Amino acid sequence: MIETKIRVNKDMPKLKDPVFIEGLPGVGNVGRIAAGYLAEQLKAEEFAELFSSHFLPFVLLHQNSAVHVLKNEFFFWKAKKKGQRDLVILIGDSQSIDPQGHYDIVETTLDFLEKLNVKDIITIAGLNVGKMDREPKVIGAVSDPELIKKYKNYGIDFNAGSKVGTIVGASGLFLGLGRYRGMKGLCLLGETSGFPIIPDPKSAEVVLRALTKILNIKLDMDKLEDKVKEMENFMKKIEKVQSRAIRQLISQQMQRPSDEKEEELRYIG
Repeated sequence: MIETKIRVNKDMPKLKDPVFIEGLPGVGNVGRIAAGYLAEQLKAEEFAELFSSHFLPFVLLHQNSAVHVLKNEFFFWKAKKKGQRDLVILIGDSQSIDPQGHYDIVETTLDFLEKLNVKDIITIAGLNVGKMDREPKVIGAVSDPELIKKYKNYGIDFNAGSKVGTIVGASGLFLGLGRYRGMKGLCLLGETSGFPIIPDPKSAEVVLRALTKILNIKLDMDKLEDKVKEMENFMKKIEKVQSRAIRQLISQQMQRPSDEKEEELRYIG
């Protein structure tokens, strides 16, 4: 039975002091947009895929009738000049639909990252602040307060405790669980008024600008809007099917005997 597994599609890259960048779907799809655009602009190479039974059990059909299984993908990029570091970038179609799955997926990924000698983690997510009538800010959270000194000069607001409180999903867990493995973590949260189904390119852009300064990388931001439009229909399709599947799961739960429902509903977040 599959829970979470990573399939390497080519030889494991030999990387020097790599930084792990995570950008999975979430509020405003800020992380998915930012990390996906970073990988595309750098022409990073895909080398591994993560599959999990904690993703919803369906495949998408492309117009040519080929199926697409929900997965997360690993890319690598090697530094080109002094002051840069090799990168491992994770993007994907989905996060876990249950709390246990978030831990399983993150722990499996951290095991994989240890094999690549990753010591530094940067995760990207959106922070829903409701309606905005100003430029979005980048809010920062760290695995260790000492890291604020390292990142304080990149336009990041580290007064996160009073604004955030919790970070739900992979972006927070990578920092929390990675810390126990000696990995140092930074989470970049782009302020957004969007929901998962509504991509927020402006928030993704401000996060990318902070990230590229940290990584000492230059990106052409002119194509970001086009990239968002390209991925929007695909992400909406996933969101629509996921919503339908979740409603079906809830309906099935409601039809179960009460003692069985109580046992299973504890695992639904």
